[in-house]
Amino acid sequence: MAKVIVIDDEASMRDTLTQMLIQDGHSVTTADDGNSAMEAIQSHQFDLAIIDILMPGKDGIETMVELKKLRPETKIIAMSGGRRNISADFNLDSAHLLGADGVLKKPFNWNELRGALEAIWK
Repeated sequence: MAKVIVIDDEASMRDTLTQMLIQDGHSVTTADDGNSAMEAIQSHQFDLAIIDILMPGKDGIETMVELKKLRPETKIIAMSGGRRNISADFNLDSAHLLGADGVLKKPFNWNELRGALEAIWK
């Protein structure tokens, strides 16, 4: 199965995604922000990065752009629930335009995650 890095500032989201992905046979590494994610990405090869768009420090868009430059073969699923005046749809549309292979609007369920995974590996 795939080597996946899950990047999200919310521990509960990282834990939930990790459990889902491991149950489906994937190997999972986690990072709580874009900076720590890029450190892991520089030293390890991942098949997939699941990236939250809205994070403090280096946000998901910046992380995604850096990842695509460093490891263009890595697939990306961007996820967002939106915040305040920024809708999740706007964030995800922007991520798609910048190279995300798939998007997930929070909250999502296991079937939606599996559907996104299947879609990027078709």
